[in-house]
Amino acid sequence: MRRREAAADTAFANVLREAVEAVEKAGYPFLVLGGLASSLVGRPRWTHDIDLMVRPDDARDVLEALRIAGFTTEETDPVWIYKAFKDDVLVDVIFMVMGGIYLDAEMLSHSIERSYEGLRLRIPSPEDQIVIKGVVHREETSRHWFDALAIIGRSDLDWEYLLRRARVGARRVLALLIYAQSTDILVPHWVIRRLYEEVYAQ
Repeated sequence: MRRREAAADTAFANVLREAVEAVEKAGYPFLVLGGLASSLVGRPRWTHDIDLMVRPDDARDVLEALRIAGFTTEETDPVWIYKAFKDDVLVDVIFMVMGGIYLDAEMLSHSIERSYEGLRLRIPSPEDQIVIKGVVHREETSRHWFDALAIIGRSDLDWEYLLRRARVGARRVLALLIYAQSTDILVPHWVIRRLYEEVYAQ
């Protein structure tokens, strides 16, 4: 069992490196998203796939770059996601997140670098990850909610930036922040007040 887990971890790291290098070589901006990104700023969590967030206009070219690098590829859904596969590892090429969240200049400019297995990765800021996870969580993906809570509790947040980015899903982010307060995670009252007023003071 442990040998299988170690082999899966090695395959994941190798495919991650190959995917990152392929897209970087092709010259397209992207961020590593999903469980891997949130584990680098929040709580440790093993993930079984790789999520790359790209600009919508670049998505097909990024998929082609992965194909040239030896991945099996498919244009899964023209609205938001393509997929690539290698060594039983899935790479999601995401170009629209639920709620109409895209990789834009502001998200790129606020992105941060973190290291995973010696590989430097550019990931969304903690604030953008909180908004994304607050917007996309569902009953069957409740991990997103708890990932977001961990990021809130462990990050030095730019609250003004978070409020600006939260407008795409203000009610969900407001609910998340109120819940965070209820579990004694520090969220300034003025942040909740501001977001509440944006949602309800119409």
